[in-house]
Amino acid sequence: MTSTANTDSNPPEPKAKSGMINRFLNIIEAAGNKLPDPAVLFLLLMVLVWLLSWPLSLVDFGAIHPITNKPIAVVDQVNGEGIANLLTSMVKTFVNFAPLGVVLVALLGIGVAEHTGLINVVIKTVLGVVPKFLLTPTLIFVGIGSHYAVDAGYVLVIPIGGVIFYAAGRHPLAGIAAAFAGVSGGFACNFWIPSGLDPLLQGFTLSAAQLYDPDVQVSIVNNNVFTAASTMLIVLVGWFITDRIIEPRVASTKVDGDPEQMPTFDAVTPQEVRGMIAAIVSALIGAGIMVWWGWGEDSALRYEGSLLNFRAPLMQSIVPLIFLFAIVPAMVHGYVAGTVKSHKDIVVGMSKAMETMAYYIVLAFFCSLFIWMFSQTNIGLLLAIKGAGFLKALGLSGGMTIFGIVILVGFVNLLVGSSSAKWALISAVFVPMLMDLGISPDLTQAAYRVGDSSTNIITPLMPYFPLVVVFCQRYVKSTGIGTLVSLMLPYSIIFLILWSGLLVLFWTLGLPLGTDSSYVYPAVGQ
Repeated sequence: MTSTANTDSNPPEPKAKSGMINRFLNIIEAAGNKLPDPAVLFLLLMVLVWLLSWPLSLVDFGAIHPITNKPIAVVDQVNGEGIANLLTSMVKTFVNFAPLGVVLVALLGIGVAEHTGLINVVIKTVLGVVPKFLLTPTLIFVGIGSHYAVDAGYVLVIPIGGVIFYAAGRHPLAGIAAAFAGVSGGFACNFWIPSGLDPLLQGFTLSAAQLYDPDVQVSIVNNNVFTAASTMLIVLVGWFITDRIIEPRVASTKVDGDPEQMPTFDAVTPQEVRGMIAAIVSALIGAGIMVWWGWGEDSALRYEGSLLNFRAPLMQSIVPLIFLFAIVPAMVHGYVAGTVKSHKDIVVGMSKAMETMAYYIVLAFFCSLFIWMFSQTNIGLLLAIKGAGFLKALGLSGGMTIFGIVILVGFVNLLVGSSSAKWALISAVFVPMLMDLGISPDLTQAAYRVGDSSTNIITPLMPYFPLVVVFCQRYVKSTGIGTLVSLMLPYSIIFLILWSGLLVLFWTLGLPLGTDSSYVYPAVGQ
């Protein structure tokens, strides 16, 4: 059997189509790539926010915090106290940067799985089972499913997307784009069963709703029907965009990555098959142990009897579990397949994985400082509150307000990456306001999910965005912020339009948003 990988540096894809859309994306890419290196860009943005905090702190914006009811003002950081705070917090800010720990710990296990050849064998097996024309929707579907493992998709599914496409003779950037669209663009989707995001959003929605009616209740499954339907929409639309827009566009882009880091795929040997089977058995044993451990209502993995609550130890242990479920099967495979001779090979695998993350660590340092400065100045908070107040002041109908929330959230998401932080603020304004118009918290929350997910994939301020740039650079060294934004912009725009249309369709036809939800909130006293 010959290798399934494309041996030419240019995968044999159709030439990029010309046209207005393609020319527009070329302009976006060229403009974006003229920006400084992402690490320097984050540094410059931090300095800009730092400098702006002084004149903006002199302005009274008349904004009131929706939860504390206290005035919101920009906090001046251009003074001795601000500089001292930056210096004393710098190390803590970097070390506590959430994506950094997630990426490094998960990749320690994944690196061993790659070094021992387990990932190689699994991908070759998948390529032999999944028809080539179904590769794109399968990848997007898996990316959406990765939400059940919190942020695991960013460090697991997205790089594998590039590997699988490259192995199938397709352009790896298209694979990374498809995976990114599923993992991040479809962040609000799930397969009916709530993910870790659902209790997080539900908690803020409930708190905001009780500002209007202390007796109101919001269920954790108030959006699961809509998100399940959204999964199918994102898979189908993402499939079309990848195969008909993105792949033709990147067809002429030369793959010039380091040959030593390029995946190679030869025929699967019987010894590798035995190793893979042994690895699968070890993973099933581990899964069985986890099921047994979490079965009882008093299990230490539960929070208030629930395994899916975001405060549950199980949900907070996802990344360590990814590490264990990667490294243990990888070691089993390595010893059975003969790719591991001693424990030193395991350490070598971990070390090589960390070597590939050197650039990301630098990016994470400057990104964490920018996000910290943005938070300290209150500029992001002020933008969210003023935007919500502007939309409220327009006095639009309920339907137009719902669509306005989608657009507003999509815009704010370009500046404030945290989903929970945005909803904590915006929900306190819009949920009570729309309840007064007779619109349920369930519908408002669904609109938020659409806006939040659709623009995740085009904002460089999203903490994992620099990591995806690094994954792309493994194949195309010249990849920059502009390259990735131009790849993901078609997904973002089309998702935003069609996903909003799906929400309107649900509302128009009266379809249930969830197994325990409503569209109309009855006035208090009825």
